[in-house]
Amino acid sequence: MSSTTSTALPGAVLRNPLGSLSWETGPAVTGFVAHGTDALELTDYEALPPTVSTGTHMMAGAMAGIMEHCVMYPIDSVKTRMQSLRVRTAYRGPVDALFKMVSTEGVLRPVRGIQAVFMGAGPAHAMFFACYESSKDVLEAKLGHGPLAHALAGSAAAVFHDAVMNPAEVVKQRMQMFSSPYRNCTQCFMDIWRKEGPGAFYRSYFTQLTMNIPFQGLHFMIYEVMQDSMNPTRRYDPRSHVVSGAVAGAIAAAFTTPLDVCKTLLNTQELCAFNQDSSKAVRGLPQAIKAIYRCCGFRGYFQGLQARVIFQMPSTAISWSVYEFFKYFVAKQSNAPSS
Repeated sequence: MSSTTSTALPGAVLRNPLGSLSWETGPAVTGFVAHGTDALELTDYEALPPTVSTGTHMMAGAMAGIMEHCVMYPIDSVKTRMQSLRVRTAYRGPVDALFKMVSTEGVLRPVRGIQAVFMGAGPAHAMFFACYESSKDVLEAKLGHGPLAHALAGSAAAVFHDAVMNPAEVVKQRMQMFSSPYRNCTQCFMDIWRKEGPGAFYRSYFTQLTMNIPFQGLHFMIYEVMQDSMNPTRRYDPRSHVVSGAVAGAIAAAFTTPLDVCKTLLNTQELCAFNQDSSKAVRGLPQAIKAIYRCCGFRGYFQGLQARVIFQMPSTAISWSVYEFFKYFVAKQSNAPSS
């Protein structure tokens, strides 16, 4: 059997994505419509079948995290550089920073340290999305489907994500900094462990949480609100996932930039922040706030704002697109008739 679905009404069917695709519009949604066999109920995509394990959500999240961080890593390196407190490394903008990094330090400099996020992003995002889906189900049952439930679920997910990702974030940012003395991520990890102790990998953890709880709460709330508007039937619509993810990431990133600058200082421990006295370390958010103001004034809290927004827009778009596609693919396979 073969038919064309041109509107996304409740109870409609979504056809096999491995068949032909066409761009169609209707009163409820505009987007790709698949044609072929193996019809899939629309409601089965957004809420995966009960037979789908938490491990499936974790696998989808891991793929999304690795793709997001690896693709956008050069821009992340630019963001870290632009948040530096060293005046001599000041850049006019993200493009200027990227050009200077490549021209003065080599074409591979923007991807130095990418191994750290490759190792950390997979398990961190696996925890993140699995926790988000589980928390969202519980909170929606108690609070109903709405922004508050999504914001709380995203905030809860951030706690587990940051616990896994923080050590990788420290190594990554040490490798990204100007004049980094480390040859590779392994040497960086061992040097930090030997000289500063294991606590150094979590020195910025509570600052990271202070930033990521509002970031993820705002991010998920905006994403779900935009999905309710652009994609009310919650079908697999790549355009809506890309746009919703990009807008949500940009707004959340802009609001939390001052905390991200503090986190970068806590991770990198730039000597100029404490007057070249390497016997001292910036510990905790209050000290970081004071050190940044002492070095750069109020504008220091917004260093790298443009680069952070440029990084987060495609990052969240990639993450949501990959994650939603994986959910869609699993739902399609789960609903396929057995031969």
